[in-house]
Amino acid sequence: MSIIESFRLGGRVALITGAGKGIGEGIALGMAEAGADVALVSRTAADLDRVAERVRALGRKAFVLPADLAQIEALPDLVAKVLSAYPRIDILVNCAGIQRRMTVLDATVEGWNEVMNTNLRSVYFLTQAVGKGMVAQRYGKIVSIASMTTYRGFHMISPYGISKAGLANFTRYLAVEWAPYNVRANAIAPGWITTPMTQQQMGKDRVRWVCEHVPQGKFGTPRDVAGLAVYLASPASDYITGQTIPIDGGFLAGNPWPTA
Repeated sequence: MSIIESFRLGGRVALITGAGKGIGEGIALGMAEAGADVALVSRTAADLDRVAERVRALGRKAFVLPADLAQIEALPDLVAKVLSAYPRIDILVNCAGIQRRMTVLDATVEGWNEVMNTNLRSVYFLTQAVGKGMVAQRYGKIVSIASMTTYRGFHMISPYGISKAGLANFTRYLAVEWAPYNVRANAIAPGWITTPMTQQQMGKDRVRWVCEHVPQGKFGTPRDVAGLAVYLASPASDYITGQTIPIDGGFLAGNPWPTA
């Protein structure tokens, strides 16, 4: 296999959560461009239908599954539906996630549970449901979306940050337990990426702060994340597992020199 061929996903099937917009949409399109057929999961059917049209325009198959992943008891049925449309699942991308702003002092049990159920609990049990097939077929690639909050604390989002730190640790456990079955698990920790969710949160002061603290001086795009996701899903990354890889414009490397 040539080095270029090792980056291709022809003949593979990818299940992607949070695929209706933002980073999940970008990854779905990237996987399709690399040759994979995809199963698209998010809460909003209209968003999934739009992404599916774009995937099919690339010549790949798209199977749409509107679902609330926080409903843990329904996850095995979700996987069964994917397997009714495709012969197997080779790649799982855990991208679905929510953020709720709350301090430690004013956090509620309901708010905590909402974030944890979507960002961590559902990832654990969906990965379990998909992983049974990967272990049986002795092949699988798992890519989960972590965050800068995996590494650093930020104001008013502690449940979110804790869930993303847990996701990175879960990735290490997967790598150790499933390595004998030829299943690799890695995570991506995006920095500030332009998505519908971040656009809602970003006023002028926040945008300026990000641009001043990211050495590259700009936001990333879902396309930036998709490139790394395709790599981690491809044979080119076969000797990488258990890692959480930042894609942050240099933010974790250090602050840029202040400008006048």
